[in-house]
Amino acid sequence: MEEKMKKIMLVFGTRPEAIKMCPLVNELKSRDSINTIVCVTGQHRQMLDQVLEIFNVVPEYDLGIMKEGQTLFDITIGILDKIRRVLESERPDVVLVHGDTSTTFVTALACYYLQIPVGHVEAGLRTYNIYSPYPEEFNREAVGIISKFNFAPTQLAAQHLLKEGKQADTIFVTGNTVIDAMQHTVKDNYVHPELNWVGDDKLIFITAHRRENLGDPMRQMFRAIRRVLDEHHDCKAIYPIHMNPLVRKAAEEELGGCDRIHIIEPLDVIDCHNFESRCYLCLTDSGGIQEECPSYGKPVLVMRDTTERPEGVEAGVLKLVGTKEENIYTTFKELLENPDEYKKMSQACNPYGDGHACERIADILEFGKCKEWYS
Repeated sequence: MEEKMKKIMLVFGTRPEAIKMCPLVNELKSRDSINTIVCVTGQHRQMLDQVLEIFNVVPEYDLGIMKEGQTLFDITIGILDKIRRVLESERPDVVLVHGDTSTTFVTALACYYLQIPVGHVEAGLRTYNIYSPYPEEFNREAVGIISKFNFAPTQLAAQHLLKEGKQADTIFVTGNTVIDAMQHTVKDNYVHPELNWVGDDKLIFITAHRRENLGDPMRQMFRAIRRVLDEHHDCKAIYPIHMNPLVRKAAEEELGGCDRIHIIEPLDVIDCHNFESRCYLCLTDSGGIQEECPSYGKPVLVMRDTTERPEGVEAGVLKLVGTKEENIYTTFKELLENPDEYKKMSQACNPYGDGHACERIADILEFGKCKEWYS
Protein backbone atom coordinates (compact mmCIF):
# COMPACT_ATOMS: atom_id res chain seq x y z
CA MET A 1 0.00 0.00 0.00
CA GLU A 2 1.41 3.37 -1.03
CA GLU A 3 2.32 5.63 1.90
CA LYS A 4 0.31 8.83 2.16
CA MET A 5 2.21 12.01 1.27
CA LYS A 6 2.83 14.17 4.35
CA LYS A 7 1.34 17.64 4.20
CA ILE A 8 3.57 20.17 5.95
CA MET A 9 2.68 23.85 6.23
CA LEU A 10 5.22 26.53 7.10
CA VAL A 11 3.87 29.79 8.53
CA PHE A 12 5.98 32.92 8.94
CA GLY A 13 5.50 36.65 8.62
CA THR A 14 8.62 38.69 9.34
CA ARG A 15 11.89 39.16 7.53
CA PRO A 16 14.01 37.32 10.17
CA GLU A 17 11.66 34.34 10.06
CA ALA A 18 11.72 34.29 6.27
CA ILE A 19 15.52 34.28 6.15
CA LYS A 20 15.59 31.20 8.36
CA MET A 21 12.52 29.43 6.96
CA CYS A 22 12.94 29.88 3.19
CA PRO A 23 15.90 27.48 2.97
CA LEU A 24 13.77 24.95 4.85
CA VAL A 25 10.86 25.53 2.43
CA ASN A 26 13.13 24.73 -0.49
CA GLU A 27 14.60 21.65 1.22
CA LEU A 28 11.12 20.29 1.97
CA LYS A 29 9.96 21.00 -1.58
CA SER A 30 12.81 18.81 -2.83
CA ARG A 31 11.33 15.80 -1.00
CA ASP A 32 8.92 13.75 -3.14
CA SER A 33 7.05 12.37 -0.13
CA ILE A 34 6.24 15.81 1.32
CA ASN A 35 3.55 18.22 0.14
CA THR A 36 4.91 21.61 1.23
CA ILE A 37 2.54 24.56 1.71
CA VAL A 38 3.64 28.08 2.61
CA CYS A 39 1.48 30.62 4.40
CA VAL A 40 2.82 34.09 5.17
CA THR A 41 1.03 36.48 7.49
CA GLY A 42 2.63 39.66 6.19
CA GLN A 43 3.47 40.84 9.73
CA HIS A 44 6.30 42.62 7.89
CA ARG A 45 5.47 43.45 4.29
CA GLN A 46 8.16 44.92 2.09
CA MET A 47 11.03 43.32 4.01
CA LEU A 48 9.29 39.93 3.92
CA ASP A 49 8.64 40.14 0.18
CA GLN A 50 12.33 40.87 -0.51
CA VAL A 51 13.38 37.63 1.18
CA LEU A 52 10.72 35.55 -0.58
CA GLU A 53 11.96 36.85 -3.93
CA ILE A 54 15.60 36.12 -3.15
CA PHE A 55 14.85 32.48 -2.24
CA ASN A 56 12.25 32.05 -5.01
CA VAL A 57 9.52 31.12 -2.54
CA VAL A 58 5.93 31.76 -3.65
CA PRO A 59 3.42 31.37 -0.81
CA GLU A 60 0.17 29.51 -1.35
CA TYR A 61 -1.46 31.83 1.21
CA ASP A 62 -0.78 35.45 2.15
CA LEU A 63 -2.86 36.79 5.04
CA GLY A 64 -1.70 40.37 4.47
CA ILE A 65 -2.33 41.50 8.05
CA MET A 66 0.13 44.40 8.23
CA LYS A 67 -1.30 47.88 8.72
CA GLU A 68 0.24 51.22 9.59
CA GLY A 69 0.92 51.72 13.29
CA GLN A 70 -0.04 48.13 14.11
CA THR A 71 0.07 47.04 17.74
CA LEU A 72 0.51 43.60 19.27
CA PHE A 73 -3.27 43.51 19.64
CA ASP A 74 -3.73 44.20 15.92
CA ILE A 75 -1.23 41.52 14.91
CA THR A 76 -2.70 38.90 17.23
CA ILE A 77 -6.31 39.51 16.25
CA GLY A 78 -5.49 39.80 12.54
CA ILE A 79 -3.61 36.52 12.34
CA LEU A 80 -5.95 34.53 14.57
CA ASP A 81 -8.97 35.64 12.56
CA LYS A 82 -7.48 34.85 9.14
CA ILE A 83 -5.39 31.74 9.71
CA ARG A 84 -8.25 29.67 11.06
CA ARG A 85 -9.78 29.34 7.59
CA VAL A 86 -6.44 28.32 6.06
CA LEU A 87 -5.79 25.65 8.67
CA GLU A 88 -9.33 24.27 8.49
CA SER A 89 -9.15 24.11 4.71
CA GLU A 90 -5.71 22.48 4.44
CA ARG A 91 -5.63 20.36 7.62
CA PRO A 92 -1.84 19.85 7.47
CA ASP A 93 -0.16 16.97 9.25
CA VAL A 94 2.31 19.41 10.83
CA VAL A 95 2.60 23.20 10.94
CA LEU A 96 6.13 24.58 11.25
CA VAL A 97 6.68 27.92 12.95
CA HIS A 98 9.91 29.70 13.72
CA GLY A 99 11.46 31.31 16.74
CA ASP A 100 9.65 33.96 18.72
CA THR A 101 7.50 36.33 16.69
CA SER A 102 3.84 37.17 17.19
CA THR A 103 3.16 35.22 13.99
CA THR A 104 4.77 32.18 15.60
CA PHE A 105 2.82 32.43 18.85
CA VAL A 106 -0.57 33.13 17.28
CA THR A 107 -0.17 30.40 14.66
CA ALA A 108 0.76 27.87 17.33
CA LEU A 109 -2.26 28.96 19.37
CA ALA A 110 -4.56 28.48 16.38
CA CYS A 111 -3.07 25.03 15.76
CA TYR A 112 -3.65 24.14 19.40
CA TYR A 113 -7.30 25.14 19.13
CA LEU A 114 -7.64 22.91 16.04
CA GLN A 115 -5.44 20.13 17.48
CA ILE A 116 -2.93 20.31 14.62
CA PRO A 117 0.64 19.29 15.57
CA VAL A 118 3.20 22.10 15.71
CA GLY A 119 6.90 21.89 14.89
CA HIS A 120 8.98 24.66 16.44
CA VAL A 121 12.09 25.60 14.45
CA GLU A 122 14.74 27.30 16.63
CA ALA A 123 13.17 25.91 19.79
CA GLY A 124 14.54 26.18 23.31
CA LEU A 125 16.07 29.67 23.33
CA ARG A 126 15.45 31.23 26.74
CA THR A 127 16.16 34.20 28.99
CA TYR A 128 13.40 33.20 31.45
CA ASN A 129 12.31 36.83 31.75
CA ILE A 130 9.09 37.22 29.77
CA TYR A 131 9.67 40.95 29.43
CA SER A 132 13.21 40.65 28.04
CA PRO A 133 13.09 40.50 25.09
CA TYR A 134 9.45 41.62 24.91
CA PRO A 135 7.23 40.01 23.64
CA GLU A 136 9.60 37.44 22.13
CA GLU A 137 10.48 35.55 25.32
CA PHE A 138 6.82 34.98 26.16
CA ASN A 139 6.13 33.91 22.57
CA ARG A 140 8.78 31.21 22.51
CA GLU A 141 7.98 29.88 25.97
CA ALA A 142 4.29 29.67 25.05
CA VAL A 143 5.03 27.88 21.76
CA GLY A 144 7.23 25.47 23.71
CA ILE A 145 4.17 24.34 25.67
CA ILE A 146 2.27 23.54 22.48
CA SER A 147 4.91 22.12 20.11
CA LYS A 148 5.15 18.42 19.28
CA PHE A 149 8.45 18.66 17.38
CA ASN A 150 11.20 20.81 18.89
CA PHE A 151 14.08 21.59 16.54
CA ALA A 152 16.71 23.00 18.88
CA PRO A 153 19.68 24.79 17.30
CA THR A 154 22.14 23.84 20.07
CA GLN A 155 22.60 21.39 22.93
CA LEU A 156 21.95 24.19 25.44
CA ALA A 157 18.59 24.95 23.83
CA ALA A 158 17.75 21.24 24.05
CA GLN A 159 18.69 21.22 27.74
CA HIS A 160 16.28 24.09 28.41
CA LEU A 161 13.45 22.07 26.88
CA LEU A 162 14.33 18.97 28.89
CA LYS A 163 14.35 20.98 32.12
CA GLU A 164 10.90 22.29 31.24
CA GLY A 165 9.57 18.75 30.99
CA LYS A 166 9.54 18.19 27.24
CA GLN A 167 9.97 14.54 26.29
CA ALA A 168 13.45 13.74 24.98
CA ASP A 169 12.07 12.02 21.89
CA THR A 170 10.41 15.29 20.78
CA ILE A 171 13.70 17.26 20.85
CA PHE A 172 16.16 17.26 17.96
CA VAL A 173 19.44 19.21 17.90
CA THR A 174 19.77 20.37 14.30
CA GLY A 175 21.90 23.52 14.19
CA ASN A 176 20.42 26.83 13.10
CA THR A 177 18.88 27.22 9.65
CA VAL A 178 20.35 30.72 9.31
CA ILE A 179 23.75 29.11 8.70
CA ASP A 180 22.15 27.24 5.80
CA ALA A 181 20.77 30.51 4.42
CA MET A 182 24.14 32.24 4.54
CA GLN A 183 25.72 29.69 2.23
CA HIS A 184 23.52 30.99 -0.58
CA THR A 185 23.82 34.72 0.07
CA VAL A 186 27.48 35.71 0.58
CA LYS A 187 29.32 36.47 -2.70
CA ASP A 188 33.05 37.01 -3.25
CA ASN A 189 32.34 39.54 -6.02
CA TYR A 190 29.73 41.52 -4.06
CA VAL A 191 29.83 45.31 -4.46
CA HIS A 192 27.74 48.11 -2.94
CA PRO A 193 28.03 51.93 -2.98
CA GLU A 194 28.06 52.07 0.83
CA LEU A 195 31.03 49.70 0.95
CA ASN A 196 32.78 51.97 -1.55
CA TRP A 197 32.14 54.86 0.88
CA VAL A 198 33.74 52.89 3.72
CA GLY A 199 36.78 52.17 1.55
CA ASP A 200 39.79 50.98 3.58
CA ASP A 201 38.34 52.12 6.91
CA LYS A 202 36.99 49.62 9.43
CA LEU A 203 33.29 48.97 8.83
CA ILE A 204 31.16 49.03 11.98
CA PHE A 205 27.81 47.40 11.27
CA ILE A 206 24.90 48.52 13.47
CA THR A 207 21.36 47.26 13.96
CA ALA A 208 19.01 48.53 16.68
CA HIS A 209 15.26 48.17 16.85
CA ARG A 210 14.10 46.17 19.87
CA ARG A 211 10.83 47.24 21.39
CA GLU A 212 12.16 47.15 24.97
CA ASN A 213 15.05 49.45 23.99
CA LEU A 214 12.85 52.24 22.64
CA GLY A 215 13.29 55.55 24.43
CA ASP A 216 16.24 56.33 26.69
CA PRO A 217 18.06 52.96 26.30
CA MET A 218 18.25 53.39 22.54
CA ARG A 219 19.42 56.99 22.85
CA GLN A 220 22.19 55.89 25.22
CA MET A 221 23.23 53.23 22.71
CA PHE A 222 23.42 55.79 19.92
CA ARG A 223 25.33 58.32 22.03
CA ALA A 224 27.96 55.73 22.93
CA ILE A 225 28.43 54.73 19.30
CA ARG A 226 28.79 58.34 18.21
CA ARG A 227 31.40 59.08 20.88
CA VAL A 228 33.57 56.17 19.77
CA LEU A 229 33.31 57.07 16.10
CA ASP A 230 34.18 60.69 16.84
CA GLU A 231 37.42 59.42 18.42
CA HIS A 232 38.38 56.79 15.81
CA HIS A 233 38.81 58.27 12.37
CA ASP A 234 39.75 54.92 10.84
CA CYS A 235 36.19 53.64 11.34
CA LYS A 236 32.93 54.24 9.51
CA ALA A 237 29.52 52.90 10.56
CA ILE A 238 26.57 51.78 8.48
CA TYR A 239 23.20 51.54 10.18
CA PRO A 240 20.34 50.04 8.12
CA ILE A 241 17.52 51.58 10.09
CA HIS A 242 14.30 49.88 11.11
CA MET A 243 10.96 51.09 9.77
CA ASN A 244 9.67 51.98 13.27
CA PRO A 245 9.22 55.79 13.38
CA LEU A 246 10.35 55.94 17.03
CA VAL A 247 13.65 54.30 16.10
CA ARG A 248 14.08 56.71 13.21
CA LYS A 249 13.39 59.76 15.37
CA ALA A 250 15.94 58.71 18.00
CA ALA A 251 18.56 57.92 15.37
CA GLU A 252 18.13 61.25 13.63
CA GLU A 253 18.38 63.19 16.87
CA GLU A 254 21.38 61.31 18.29
CA LEU A 255 23.31 60.26 15.17
CA GLY A 256 22.26 62.84 12.59
CA GLY A 257 25.04 65.05 11.26
CA CYS A 258 27.85 62.62 12.05
CA ASP A 259 29.87 62.24 8.86
CA ARG A 260 31.25 58.84 9.92
CA ILE A 261 27.80 57.21 10.14
CA HIS A 262 25.52 56.46 7.22
CA ILE A 263 21.93 55.74 8.20
CA ILE A 264 20.43 53.85 5.28
CA GLU A 265 17.16 52.10 4.47
CA PRO A 266 16.77 48.41 5.46
CA LEU A 267 18.94 46.00 3.51
CA ASP A 268 17.70 42.85 1.86
CA VAL A 269 19.11 39.56 3.11
CA ILE A 270 21.86 39.32 0.49
CA ASP A 271 23.07 42.84 1.23
CA CYS A 272 22.83 42.30 4.98
CA HIS A 273 24.84 39.06 4.99
CA ASN A 274 27.50 40.54 2.70
CA PHE A 275 27.84 43.64 4.89
CA GLU A 276 28.19 41.40 7.94
CA SER A 277 30.87 39.32 6.25
CA ARG A 278 32.88 42.47 5.46
CA CYS A 279 32.48 44.36 8.72
CA TYR A 280 35.13 44.72 11.42
CA LEU A 281 32.63 44.25 14.22
CA CYS A 282 28.91 44.54 14.84
CA LEU A 283 26.83 46.33 17.48
CA THR A 284 23.29 45.01 17.64
CA ASP A 285 20.22 44.36 19.73
CA SER A 286 19.00 41.82 17.16
CA GLY A 287 18.74 38.08 17.63
CA GLY A 288 19.74 36.53 14.32
CA ILE A 289 22.86 38.67 13.86
CA GLN A 290 24.22 37.10 17.06
CA GLU A 291 24.34 33.86 15.06
CA GLU A 292 25.30 35.25 11.66
CA CYS A 293 28.32 37.48 12.36
CA PRO A 294 30.27 34.84 14.33
CA SER A 295 30.10 32.63 11.25
CA TYR A 296 32.29 35.20 9.51
CA GLY A 297 34.61 35.63 12.51
CA LYS A 298 33.18 39.05 13.39
CA PRO A 299 32.88 40.05 17.07
CA VAL A 300 29.40 41.09 18.20
CA LEU A 301 28.56 43.53 20.98
CA VAL A 302 24.99 42.80 22.06
CA MET A 303 23.24 45.96 23.26
CA ARG A 304 20.83 44.16 25.54
CA ASP A 305 20.78 43.14 29.20
CA THR A 306 19.93 39.52 28.40
CA THR A 307 20.36 37.18 25.47
CA GLU A 308 18.59 33.96 24.58
CA ARG A 309 21.79 32.93 22.79
CA PRO A 310 24.23 32.48 25.71
CA GLU A 311 26.18 29.86 23.75
CA GLY A 312 27.79 32.73 21.84
CA VAL A 313 28.72 34.55 25.05
CA GLU A 314 30.22 31.35 26.49
CA ALA A 315 32.12 30.67 23.26
CA GLY A 316 33.47 34.22 23.30
CA VAL A 317 32.00 35.40 19.98
CA LEU A 318 29.40 37.64 21.68
CA LYS A 319 29.70 40.14 24.51
CA LEU A 320 26.68 41.47 26.39
CA VAL A 321 27.17 45.21 26.87
CA GLY A 322 23.68 46.27 28.02
CA THR A 323 22.16 49.60 27.04
CA LYS A 324 24.06 52.02 29.29
CA GLU A 325 26.11 54.57 27.37
CA GLU A 326 29.32 54.26 29.38
CA ASN A 327 29.49 50.46 29.23
CA ILE A 328 28.88 50.35 25.46
CA TYR A 329 31.43 53.13 24.93
CA THR A 330 34.11 51.42 27.02
CA THR A 331 33.69 47.96 25.49
CA PHE A 332 33.42 49.22 21.91
CA LYS A 333 36.54 51.38 22.37
CA GLU A 334 38.44 48.43 23.89
CA LEU A 335 37.75 46.21 20.88
CA LEU A 336 39.05 48.88 18.52
CA GLU A 337 42.19 49.64 20.53
CA ASN A 338 43.17 46.21 21.92
CA PRO A 339 44.23 43.81 19.13
CA ASP A 340 44.47 40.85 21.53
CA GLU A 341 40.88 41.33 22.71
CA TYR A 342 39.67 41.61 19.14
CA LYS A 343 41.60 38.52 18.05
CA LYS A 344 40.19 36.51 20.96
CA MET A 345 36.61 37.25 19.87
CA SER A 346 37.15 37.01 16.12
CA GLN A 347 38.85 33.60 16.30
CA ALA A 348 36.44 31.97 18.75
CA CYS A 349 34.43 28.99 17.48
CA ASN A 350 30.89 29.68 16.21
CA PRO A 351 28.51 27.36 18.11
CA TYR A 352 25.44 27.76 15.90
CA GLY A 353 25.67 25.20 13.12
CA ASP A 354 27.30 23.60 10.10
CA GLY A 355 24.88 24.51 7.30
CA HIS A 356 22.85 21.27 7.31
CA ALA A 357 20.01 22.17 9.70
CA CYS A 358 17.30 22.20 7.00
CA GLU A 359 18.36 18.78 5.78
CA ARG A 360 18.16 17.40 9.32
CA ILE A 361 14.72 18.89 9.96
CA ALA A 362 13.42 17.51 6.65
CA ASP A 363 14.83 14.06 7.49
CA ILE A 364 13.07 14.09 10.86
CA LEU A 365 9.75 15.02 9.29
CA GLU A 366 10.15 12.56 6.41
CA PHE A 367 11.83 9.60 8.12
CA GLY A 368 11.45 10.27 11.86
CA LYS A 369 15.20 10.63 12.46
CA CYS A 370 18.32 12.43 11.27
CA LYS A 371 22.11 12.29 11.55
CA GLU A 372 23.31 13.63 14.86
CA TRP A 373 25.05 16.98 15.08
CA TYR A 374 26.64 18.57 18.10
CA SER A 375 27.66 22.18 18.50
